[in-house]
Amino acid sequence: MVVQAQEGRLITSAAGILVATAVPAERDAVARTFPGRVIAAGVGPAAAAAATAKALSTAPCTLVISAGIAGGFLPDAPVGSLVVADEITAADLGAETPDGFVPVTDLGFGTVTHRPPAALVRECAAATGARTGAVLTVSTVTGTASRATALRTRHPGALAEAMEGFGVAEAAAAHHLPVLEIRAVSNPVGPRDRAAWRIGDALTALTGAFGKLTPVLESWNPHDTH
Repeated sequence: MVVQAQEGRLITSAAGILVATAVPAERDAVARTFPGRVIAAGVGPAAAAAATAKALSTAPCTLVISAGIAGGFLPDAPVGSLVVADEITAADLGAETPDGFVPVTDLGFGTVTHRPPAALVRECAAATGARTGAVLTVSTVTGTASRATALRTRHPGALAEAMEGFGVAEAAAAHHLPVLEIRAVSNPVGPRDRAAWRIGDALTALTGAFGKLTPVLESWNPHDTH
């Protein structure tokens, strides 16, 4: 069953949770400690949205999670730390103008932010020791200090940058499902320095996080959205 009754309340089973990562290495890191369904949905918001929507159409679900590694905004999200999103925002969906960047919502279209259930965010952060803040979804990874500064200026609450969360959230919203995003920081957001990336350490942190998250996720009441 996706949802079970226990002591007069609803709980979510692992079978009712879909975790969407970008690549197989992230999928495998999650699956080592999480017994539910985990897919490698592809890189970028479009691929993530399409693969997540397809997966949601094949089996019932109560919760969708975007998970993987990410860049972290220093000093608040250092390499090796965990971030649970309290908002999932498409940071580069909009228009560049002479006066600066304008989000697509200011142009009168769509949405740029999804908000995970606050109670679940708090419980997941407490279980894993994660920081909570915005996780930005970008189609082009930041590679300069100036862009990192610009993003943080527009989104002061941002802790991490990744490429799939908003796509996963859009698919979840289309199926009227709550969404969560969990990221392990592998590198700082800013000038690209591959030698400083700690992808293996971040994947290990992701595995450990889901080991701690599983009982939280399975005991979460899907009607508790506050």
